[in-house]
Amino acid sequence: MYKRQEHGYPGLTVEYVAERSGVHKTTLYRRWGGVEGLVADALDLAGDDAWTPPDTGSLRGDLRALAHEIVDSFADPAAAAAPTAFIAAAFQSERAAEALRGFYTARFGRCGSLIARAVERGEAPVGTDGGAVARAVSAPLFFRLFVTREPIGAEVADEAADATLAAVRAGVYAPAGSPGAGGDRT
Repeated sequence: MYKRQEHGYPGLTVEYVAERSGVHKTTLYRRWGGVEGLVADALDLAGDDAWTPPDTGSLRGDLRALAHEIVDSFADPAAAAAPTAFIAAAFQSERAAEALRGFYTARFGRCGSLIARAVERGEAPVGTDGGAVARAVSAPLFFRLFVTREPIGAEVADEAADATLAAVRAGVYAPAGSPGAGGDRT
């Protein structure tokens, strides 16, 4: 039996997928060419979900909710297995890396509405880049999860959100010269 904790992405084989899915391995090879094609296709399908960024009524609430979504996604080892495998696959396969990049580009792009609402409420400078803000709130969480392997929880999520909020308010993610943007960043 395959155990992600014991074997990681390198232990994931077409034979394992065939056994678990009940599909013959030659069918899997014909359709996907191997595990990396299967993982890339799964990421492409995952990006077609109906996820929308949080809408709590404030930028602080939205950023905290976004950070808590990440924490919740990785809190349960069973739920975390697929996204963790996708990230691990990106280190082993350029095709999987491209698919992962595409997934997160689309996901972070959806955060434009979160920032548009914040701009309308006067909580963020005009021109603030929603994708950059989403990456900023996510980065410390993913760093702890996948680089330093530190635990994450509500306190760490709130800290990441509040640091990102301070940067948004300072105009870090808005073009230089836009109203409300920070000073010279050259």
